[in-house]
Amino acid sequence: MRSDLNTLRDGMGNMAEQTIAVVLAGGTGRRVGAPTPKQLIEVAGRPILAHAVAAFDGHPGIDAVLVVMAAEHLRTAAALAAPFGKVTGVIEGGDTRTASSVAALKALDGRPDGTRVLFHDAARPFVDAAVIGRVLDALKGYDAVAVGVPSSDTIVAVEDGLVTGMPPRESLCRFQTPQGFRLGTVRAAYELALADPGLRATDDCGIVHRYLPEVPIRVVEGDERNLKVTHPLDIVLAEHLAHPAPATDPPETM
Repeated sequence: MRSDLNTLRDGMGNMAEQTIAVVLAGGTGRRVGAPTPKQLIEVAGRPILAHAVAAFDGHPGIDAVLVVMAAEHLRTAAALAAPFGKVTGVIEGGDTRTASSVAALKALDGRPDGTRVLFHDAARPFVDAAVIGRVLDALKGYDAVAVGVPSSDTIVAVEDGLVTGMPPRESLCRFQTPQGFRLGTVRAAYELALADPGLRATDDCGIVHRYLPEVPIRVVEGDERNLKVTHPLDIVLAEHLAHPAPATDPPETM
């Protein structure tokens, strides 16, 4: 039976502190060059969206899963989500990543500020239980949590074709998802962001960092397998990760 976001309670009948995973699948994935949204492309015989939902549905620290999908594919997403018992709804997303997050926050309107919310890109099919667990552990002491992996490349700032800055590589990391928050924190950040006509953002931690700069964002260790499917080559990489080459025995020595 599916848990209801409005009725999940503890053994004493009180409203329990919930942990809700929001799987953001609202984009159309034009850069991947497929006729369907990238989150519906099959990897290892299963749509990418189903891989992502399964990761949260199967994690003991997650109480409910909310899927945000592009309007024209809501029925397909609902059918994919149907087998997962923690999925409480499949709702329509927006034209941008930010708009889809806002749609999710509207769906969670009325939830207590202490509710834990994880926002995850549906295009990351291989997020594992360890990464999710690290985010949940960090939320015990922080109101905003990001997942990051160290940058293996030198990153430079470029303006008009010229290098204008070269931060030390050891201070840089690449963000992944899920990103975790106390609902009251991310809700307050988005309220400020939506009042800003110059709003530009690529993820939810970026919103918190810009509009609630006093809120520390804890970064926990990510995983290189937690790749985001964006370009055609990423489909090839995803298939390889789903079907790793079998281990070979080392050659015998005399």
